[in-house]
This record gives sequence, structure tokens and C-alpha cells, in this order.
Amino acid sequence: MGKRLSRRRFLQVSSAVAWAGAVPASRRSQGRPLADGRFRGILCLFSKAVPQLVWRELAQSAKRAGFGGIDLTVRTGGHVSPERAAEDLPKAVSAIRGEGLEVPMITTELVTADDPTAVPILSTAGNLSIPFLKPGYYHYKFLDVRKELEQAGSQFRGLVDLAQKYRVQVGYHNHAGFIGAPVWDVAPVMDTLDPKWAGYYFDLEHATIEGGMGGWRIAANLVMPRMKMMAVKDFYWQKTRTGGWRETNCPLGEGMCHYKDFLRMAAEAGFHGPISLHVEYSIPGVSDDQGIALSREKDGEVMAAAQRNLDTLRSLLREAYEGT
Repeated sequence: MGKRLSRRRFLQVSSAVAWAGAVPASRRSQGRPLADGRFRGILCLFSKAVPQLVWRELAQSAKRAGFGGIDLTVRTGGHVSPERAAEDLPKAVSAIRGEGLEVPMITTELVTADDPTAVPILSTAGNLSIPFLKPGYYHYKFLDVRKELEQAGSQFRGLVDLAQKYRVQVGYHNHAGFIGAPVWDVAPVMDTLDPKWAGYYFDLEHATIEGGMGGWRIAANLVMPRMKMMAVKDFYWQKTRTGGWRETNCPLGEGMCHYKDFLRMAAEAGFHGPISLHVEYSIPGVSDDQGIALSREKDGEVMAAAQRNLDTLRSLLREAYEGT
């Protein structure tokens, strides 16, 4: 105590104190899982795969499969039409909650605050206490990528500002092929925004597609301090008859995504946000190449696949969070 701190040591201590104050207690795990060793977030069914099911049927099917919530599509062709969000979103949420499930997040196609459906969607979500929203995607035109990235960043800032007004948090989805697929695209913009209202909706599959076997680790490390939601699905590279390669979605645990390592990172970071399970692979005679049921009669088989994936996810989470 009697010794003077060196300038370097003073800066190290000051930085550590500032960081500890800035990071929520749930994230200060010092590289270890939390004491209770359980994942406490909500495991959600992404409703895209069964668009024919009406709201109550959707909730009932998801509940039977073991889900605790619904990641509800509020977009064109989704379970709630954006133009009818003010009227239909409360009805959908009431039906889902009536079956004992939560709606912790909605998936939208919003990219700008100027969208005429933005205020109705966000204000209704806020009134319903839906905490998280996934926006739409920003596209590169490949004419001037710097300007295109700058424009996307400006639009995203505006959308987050509007969402904050209605107390809805926005999670940016790193979807391969779009702006933000390499997380470094959007990180400089994200760093300027309040972490309470803007963060990442991280997708390990797309991070692996975009960044390869090492790139996903960099992306995951970058987003982890402000990861709000998580998308879960799996894939592998398949050689085509023409000699090229394409990503092929598959059941969770059968692909090349390193979920054991990634979920361990999430556990050590204290992540307990909603996880949206996607069933986006083709089941011959049952679903298309996006995992969408071919008919209402096939919904049960798609939900059975969702349940199998959920069982795998629960096992992975137990291993990551509980060490078993």
C-alpha cells in the first residue's frame, strides 16, 4: 500500500474497474459458468417452419415438443402480417401465452425507422412486454461497399433509436451473404450504441459459413459481451454434381458447427437470453429446403423433428452450463 503505483499498473487497474462496472453481473463469470450451473433462458421454436398452424395450434405443438417460447415471425408471409401488427400481434401473443408459453422475441423484416410498419410493430411489442426484436437484412449492391455499409449503419442506428423509445431491444443477425455476416462489418456501428438496446442475435451456423472454422471463434468472441439472442441450427458443405460446393442444412449435432465449444463460451460469459431453434433442413416428402412443412398434414412430422433437435440442444446446454 505504501508503494506508488506505476503508470502502467494504474491504467490496468482503472481499466479493469471500469470494465467491471460496465458489464452486468451476469456476465462477470471470469471464464467459469455461473454458480447454479443451469441455463435459465427460454428455448424458443422459430415459427417459420410451420406457417400453416394458427397461433394457438402453434403454441400447443411447441409446448408438446418441450419448448418454453415462440420466436414469432412478424413479417411478410409470417404468423403475423406487418401491416396488421397492431391488431393481430396482441391476439397472437395472448393465444400463445394462454398455452403457457412466452414470446421473448419476434422476427421482423424492419431495416429502417421510416418503414410505415415500424411504429405499429415496435409500439405493440413494447406494450406487450416483448423484450427482443430481430430486424431484417441490409444488402450489399457491390457498387461502393463503403457507402453501402455507411448507409446500412445509419439506418440501423435510426431503427435502434426508435426501438428504444418503445423499450424493445434489437439483436442484429449475422446472416451469411448480407451486411454484418462478417461481424466486423457492423461492430463499429454497434460499439456506438447503448448496449442495453442494441446487441447481437448470433448465429453460429452463419458465422461458420461466412468465416470458416476459425472465423466463427473470432466472431463469437467479438459479440459475446453483448449477445442478446442466439439462433441454433447446423449445416455441412456438400459437393454438387457440377463440382461446386453448397451449404446444406442438417439436424443439430450432425453438421460442422462447433456447438460444444461455442455454448461453453456462452456459459462462461453468463449468457441466459432466448435461444431460437431453427428447423431449416429438408425432410423428404415432409418439408422443403428451408424446412417449411409442405402441407398442414406434415406439420406434425416437422414438429417431431423440432423436438429431436430440442433434445440435442438441451443435452449440449447441460454439458456446457452444468459440465454434465
